[in-house]
Amino acid sequence: MSWKINTISKTKIKNPILIEGLPGVGNVGKITVEYLIDALKAEKILELYSEDLPHYVFVNEDNLIELPNIELYLATVNKKQILLLSGDIQPPNETSCHRFCNQILDTFEKSKGKEIITLGGIALHEVPKDPSIYFAANNPKILKKYSAGAKPKKELHEIIGPIVGVTGLLPGLAGSRNIPAITLLAETFESPGYIGLKEAKKIIKHLNKKLELKLKEKKIDKDLEIEVPKIKTPVKKKNNKIKKQNKKIEKVPEEANGKTHHYIG
Repeated sequence: MSWKINTISKTKIKNPILIEGLPGVGNVGKITVEYLIDALKAEKILELYSEDLPHYVFVNEDNLIELPNIELYLATVNKKQILLLSGDIQPPNETSCHRFCNQILDTFEKSKGKEIITLGGIALHEVPKDPSIYFAANNPKILKKYSAGAKPKKELHEIIGPIVGVTGLLPGLAGSRNIPAITLLAETFESPGYIGLKEAKKIIKHLNKKLELKLKEKKIDKDLEIEVPKIKTPVKKKNNKIKKQNKKIEKVPEEANGKTHHYIG
């Protein structure tokens, strides 16, 4: 089943950068992108639906029903257009994920997009005191651009196996279309109920420098502290509902490459 696009805005998009952050371990990517949507006053431009998505709805704080969906927002910073991809859920299976990623790439190519950044977490058995950010890319140039200045504790290939879900597949498929793409993965705690705020904060600050978003670091710290209840409650509610649906993409086989840690979207 293909993905249905509901266009919200006809704002012209040209040469954008895409940042993806869907639900996953610690919801690191989702928290990051939703923070940027708010901080950059991004405009919603489209919604994506599919019959591949789970057969349930969410009930919001006003007791109104919402279908699970994925949304794309547009922000303009320093004359640069930034697309922000977030949503309620990851595509629930391999075929759906491939279709979704190709749909996003088709849309991105039409706008002559420049590069793609995907976000996620690396699941650890304990809550990290000072989480590192790791980088993987589909070409050396973009890898150097975004990893410069970062000092991860180890080489990424030493601690994880496959990168599962949109966060891994989107850069992989982008490479076959000659679109530069990179994934940023923050160390986080593997518990399904854990909310990776400090991990998201670290990625936000890194992107703030690399993309020159002009967000004040003190304000990032203050905003995320204030936003804890606002972010934590809906994310936890939806986590409980999608836990079973996302089980396949939330765990990488233990034997994969003999790694002791695994990556979850």
